[in-house]
Amino acid sequence: MHLSRLRLRDFRNYGRLDLEFTPGFHLFLGDNAQGKTNLLEAIYLLSTLRSFRGVVSGQMVRLGQKGYFVGGTVVGQGTRDIKIYWSNRERNLSVDAQPVRRISDYVGVFRAVVFCSDDLQLVKGPASRRRRFLDLLLAQTEPGYLALLQRYAVSVRSRNALLKQRVVDENALESFSHEMILVGQEIIKRRNQLLPKLEPITREAYRLISGDAERLQLNYQSSVKREFAVELQQSSARERAMRTTLVGPHRDELLLSLDDKPASQFASEGQKRSIVIALKMAQAEYLTRCHGMPPVLLIDDIMGELDLHRRSGFLPLLRRVHAAHSQVFMTCTEENWPEELGQQIHRWRVKNGQALKVNPAP
Repeated sequence: MHLSRLRLRDFRNYGRLDLEFTPGFHLFLGDNAQGKTNLLEAIYLLSTLRSFRGVVSGQMVRLGQKGYFVGGTVVGQGTRDIKIYWSNRERNLSVDAQPVRRISDYVGVFRAVVFCSDDLQLVKGPASRRRRFLDLLLAQTEPGYLALLQRYAVSVRSRNALLKQRVVDENALESFSHEMILVGQEIIKRRNQLLPKLEPITREAYRLISGDAERLQLNYQSSVKREFAVELQQSSARERAMRTTLVGPHRDELLLSLDDKPASQFASEGQKRSIVIALKMAQAEYLTRCHGMPPVLLIDDIMGELDLHRRSGFLPLLRRVHAAHSQVFMTCTEENWPEELGQQIHRWRVKNGQALKVNPAP
């Protein structure tokens, strides 16, 4: 799978941009604040319909404009033309000129995995970041999973709204509780089924980039210990006091440990960075195994943060992407990737919202 064309209109600092790409390694070079990361953000938007920076759509509109357009041509088992338009008044998403009515129908059209400095929040941040990591991977590999998440989110929001009322409608609460239990049990089941597949891939990726100094462990810890319905009933008094739903997969945790010690508390900064890279490498590898082709990799200026050993740990994944005629897009302020890839990279100079292809370095 690769992106053969990217079109931007009024997106971030790009008024108008049309780029064509071949499979392989593409490097966006330039100073800070010139628009390198904005290009990766646009590509990731084509994959997930959201920014990896955690911002809302309005923040991606070029200053002074009403909306943005992002278009892409994706080549995989076939060729797909994706168009996204967003403004305060209008939101359009189409594939091959056909409107997409449900987001769950779109997931998987274009698959990308991003590596960025904010990924450290996978280790250091709240449990919601780790749940989102699992859910995105399941949504990209299991048909119907995103629809499950959407149904579950509606039932939890509805329960919470009822619990905040002075007088609770018991019949409505029971109805939403039933839906939440039904869908939540399936979400927990699928997350639990994913972990035995994902953990060995992650552990091997961690070994490649950090050596054999310690053992990485992943454990899914559900807030539901036994029977969902029973535990929900047992938490009823606390829920009414706190006016929120306290049990369910929206409260679950992915525990990351090194030699049985919580990584968030005991891992060094270098170890945390290695864990994050291992998780993202495992995400890419798992997608490859499920779909038979690698996702597009987006690497946002993190090579300079890694020592030579950790940078070299990327090589097996990058070589596999290259062999499968997929793509890697990287941003750098200077050429600081593993030297083994130096002769295979397509270089682009990014400056003031323009991107121009440059000749290979001598």
